Amino acid sequence: MLAGLEQPDVGDVRLGEEDFLALSARKRRVGMVFQQYALFRHMTVAQNIAFGLTVRPRAERPAPEDIRRRVEELLSLIQLEGLGKRYPAQLSGGQRQRVALARALAIEPRMLLLDEPFGALDTQVRRDLRLWLREVHDRTQVTTVFVTHDQEEALDLADRVAVLREGKLVQLGAPHELYDRPADPFVYQFIGPACRLTGVVEHGRLRVAGWEAPAPDGVPDGEALLLFRPGEAEIGPAGSDGLRAELVSVLRRGLQARLQCAVGGQLLEVEADVRMLPQDLAPGTLLTIRPLQPFVYPAG
Repeated sequence: MLAGLEQPDVGDVRLGEEDFLALSARKRRVGMVFQQYALFRHMTVAQNIAFGLTVRPRAERPAPEDIRRRVEELLSLIQLEGLGKRYPAQLSGGQRQRVALARALAIEPRMLLLDEPFGALDTQVRRDLRLWLREVHDRTQVTTVFVTHDQEEALDLADRVAVLREGKLVQLGAPHELYDRPADPFVYQFIGPACRLTGVVEHGRLRVAGWEAPAPDGVPDGEALLLFRPGEAEIGPAGSDGLRAELVSVLRRGLQARLQCAVGGQLLEVEADVRMLPQDLAPGTLLTIRPLQPFVYPAG
C-alpha cells in the first residue's frame, strides 16, 4: 500500500500531509529493497544502480553525465568505489545488498521500503550492515520503513518501532519505550529473551513458585503472568527471598554463566556473572531466583 502496489479497503495513506492514494506508484518516488537483492545479473553494478534513472520517460530522464555522477556518488556512499564495472556474481552477499540499497536511493526517493533486507546474510555481516544503514539513513534523511522479525535489528535501527501481531498494531513507540513499558506479554517477549511463569494475584500480592511480592498497580486478582529478563535476576542460596529453583545445568562462557533451572515445574534459563556464583554449583543444587525488574500481566 505504501508503494502503490495494493489499495487499502479503508483508511488513508499519507506522507506528511500528502495523500499518497491520490498518486500513482511511479509518482510516489518510493524505493524498495528486497530480501534476495533482486539485482539484474546481466548488468554491472553501475548499471544496476542507474536502472531507475535510465528507464524514466525521456522528458524526465537525467543527462547521461548526471546519471554517471549520481552513480559515483552512491558507490562512494555504499563504500564500493571502483567496483562499478563488476557484476553481481562477483560480489559478496553484503556488497550485493549495498548495491540494492544504492539502486533504491538513486531515484532520490521520498520513502524507502526495506523488506527483511538482511535475512539472507550471516550474523556478523548483518551487524555490520545495520550500523552502516543507520549511518546512511542519518546522512540521507529519507523516511524509511524497515520490516524485520529480528528484534535486535528493530531496536538498533529504528527511531520508532511498530509491533504487529496478526495484522493488528499492538504497540508503537521509541525502542526504549517498548523495552521499558511493553504493552503486553507479546511485546515483552518480542523485544528480547524472557523468563515466563504463571502465578496468582490476590489482594494486591503476587504469588508464584514460593515467592510473594507486591503486584503492580492495575493488575486484577486472578491468574497472572510473571516475566523478567534472564540477565535481570539475582541468584541466591535456598531459603533466601526469591523463586524456589533447582539447578539443572550450568553453561559457562567467559565471565557469563547460563543457568537452566526448574522453577514451579517449568524450565527457566537465567544469566549471571560467574564471579557472583558459588564455585561448587552442581545439578540438583537448590537456589532462589529474585527478579530485579519483574513485569506482571493478567493471564490470557
